[in-house]
Amino acid sequence: MALRFDCSAGSGRAEGLREAAGAVRRGELVVLPTDTVYGVGADAFSPDAVARVLRAKGRGRQMPSPVLVGSPDALDGLVVDLSVQARELIDAFWPGGLTLVARHEPSLKWDLGETHGTVAIRMPAHPVAISLLDQTGPLAVSSANLTGRPSPQDCDAALAMLGDTVAVYLDAGPTPADVPSSIVDVTAKTPVLLREGALSAARLREVTPDLRER
Repeated sequence: MALRFDCSAGSGRAEGLREAAGAVRRGELVVLPTDTVYGVGADAFSPDAVARVLRAKGRGRQMPSPVLVGSPDALDGLVVDLSVQARELIDAFWPGGLTLVARHEPSLKWDLGETHGTVAIRMPAHPVAISLLDQTGPLAVSSANLTGRPSPQDCDAALAMLGDTVAVYLDAGPTPADVPSSIVDVTAKTPVLLREGALSAARLREVTPDLRER
């Protein structure tokens, strides 16, 4: 049976984070709040756990899981060939609603789905998410909804869709925003906006004026 913790108070948050980190180490799934929507996550370096994320959502490998990190420093060893523009976007918008698609380190032993050598990576601006990432390291996290259903802005909605496929739910109340992150591909010389979300194209161009839209 899934465990749910009220993370609005210090004692509940500490216990919830401890249980969630333990679940991640066991290869189980956790639901966590972010600054956009609630996400369902697992150990990014466990192919079996990542496969559980995709199965829980009813999602195929052709839609690979993004990865959340707790600090820009965590990119070292995860991605390669980050451009100056990519670094400027990170400096300007992390933590926050920006996901970057970058080339991942070829030697990494992970399987996020059919990524074609890339990874979608983000640092969220939510204290509960950051605290969990500090304990677990990078997590494969996708929105905590069944594929085709709205992304949840609160824990109740996530629980109603995912139920006992998740071991631990971290409930921090409604998320600050109900839109997904913006996604920018930085694998080429010119950044490409793949999805406009929490950050508008105009806002992104304040940092990278030559941003293209797909």
